[in-house]
Amino acid sequence: MNNRIREFRARRNLTQEDLARKVGVRRETIVFLEKGKYNPSLRLAFDIARVFGVPIEDLFIFESDESRQFH
Repeated sequence: MNNRIREFRARRNLTQEDLARKVGVRRETIVFLEKGKYNPSLRLAFDIARVFGVPIEDLFIFESDESRQFH
């Protein structure tokens, strides 16, 4: 799953540590999320989206195997 967390963080001048504190996780979690090495729980995804005031779909891009076959 791809995401746009880094982009949204930059728009708000938030560090990874700032975002981590706001959603109650460690900075390393944000690092792994931004690198695509970790998929968040639904709760964490909602919490991050809430910080930025956007729908989850604006932050996280999920491509199923079927959609990749047709692109």
